[in-house]
Amino acid sequence: MAGHSKFKNIMHRKGRADSARSKLFSKLSREITVAAKQGLPDPAMNARLRLAVNNAKGESLPKDVIDRAIKKASGGEAESYEQIRYEGFGPGGVGVIVEALTDNRNRAAANVRSIFTKNGGNLGESGSVSFMWDRVGEIRYAPAAGSEDKVMEAAIEAGADDVESDEDGHTIYAAFELLSDVATALEAALGPARSTNIVWKPQVLNPVAGDAVATLVKMLEALEDEEDVQHVYSNADISAEDLEKLAG
Repeated sequence: MAGHSKFKNIMHRKGRADSARSKLFSKLSREITVAAKQGLPDPAMNARLRLAVNNAKGESLPKDVIDRAIKKASGGEAESYEQIRYEGFGPGGVGVIVEALTDNRNRAAANVRSIFTKNGGNLGESGSVSFMWDRVGEIRYAPAAGSEDKVMEAAIEAGADDVESDEDGHTIYAAFELLSDVATALEAALGPARSTNIVWKPQVLNPVAGDAVATLVKMLEALEDEEDVQHVYSNADISAEDLEKLAG
């Protein structure tokens, strides 16, 4: 399992679920507002908005919050947000990609750089990490969607490229240009997905062990908590033993 989802699970195990969920709701609302502002405020006519709304519903974002986020954009109240990608290396040489959605480029850059530096990492130039990753479609399902075999069969039929299943659910990968078709076929077979996104998937995972694990997770958590940051990806491969130590 890729490192970017592992540390999210650690956050929940450490009792940070409520705080993390509040921040997630804020980020989902921001994505909805930006999507609505960049296109029509109707999900049926705006693919990005439709995706944002579906993901928000998958995370149980209340309908009134979704509607308010859309109206904020159509009413001209929304700030002007800029999408920025940062790349760098964390403890243990782990590659990290950070996607931000910010109304202040200087603030976002300074805060992200500070988090890297304070935790033994280094912020690099654009392209310093991403060349080792693939841009792919990612569709997530809860464990209740079905057994590993059922989900695998549905994914193969839908034209997906890969499936990862564990106690937290099922993650299905597809070529990003086929994401819409694969997601539609999967919904017919398994029901609505928890989330559907275009993500960064590392081509090779980087094993991390010992003291570097705690420092890396601290850095990734700090990045996730940063207001301007929407998504954080790493290519860390952390053992189950080290995860349990962190979970305490």
